[in-house]
Amino acid sequence: MRRAELVRQLEAVAPPSDPSAAREQVVTPPEAAAELLFDALGAGELAGRTVLDLGSGTGRLAIGAALLGARGVTGVEVDRASVAVARRAAAERGVSVSFVEAEVVQWETPAELVVMNPPFGAQRRHADRPFWDTAFRLAKRAVYAFSLSDSRTFIARRAVAAGAHVIATRPIAWELPRTFPHHARRRVRLAVDLWAIQTEQSR
Repeated sequence: MRRAELVRQLEAVAPPSDPSAAREQVVTPPEAAAELLFDALGAGELAGRTVLDLGSGTGRLAIGAALLGARGVTGVEVDRASVAVARRAAAERGVSVSFVEAEVVQWETPAELVVMNPPFGAQRRHADRPFWDTAFRLAKRAVYAFSLSDSRTFIARRAVAAGAHVIATRPIAWELPRTFPHHARRRVRLAVDLWAIQTEQSR
């Protein structure tokens, strides 16, 4: 599948129907999701691999992974409505993804690759910490994820503490559409990084 087609498929996956500001339920931009997935694909970490999407929302990363050839994809999401949207979206695209309604910190089944767009901690400080800790615990090979750019030091230190190795981190284009009542502008550009991290279990 070409990148443009993947972007088109992911763009058609609906956002949360009633997003929660406290949970920072925002959509992953389809272009950013495609870039993360193609990075993982190019590194040999996606096709034929088991993939776990932590905080999968309505399923853009998980569905994209399945479209690019992952052999077993699971999305873990606490919001029941988002899980329902994700299941419909996967069925509409003819891919097999297991979307599970559960808290990320309670998930115990590992995967070769973890992908995620966790909360950035804009509404609740350290909201992203349980996601990163769970990712490092469960990823057998690698973690590919997004974060705010001002979280670089925190994530790098968390990776070292987990015995993981940062392969790359770079800024990525990211525009947040108006999602919550307190959003004054139609779109807001955020400083977001894309991370590629090799876990200790893969070495």
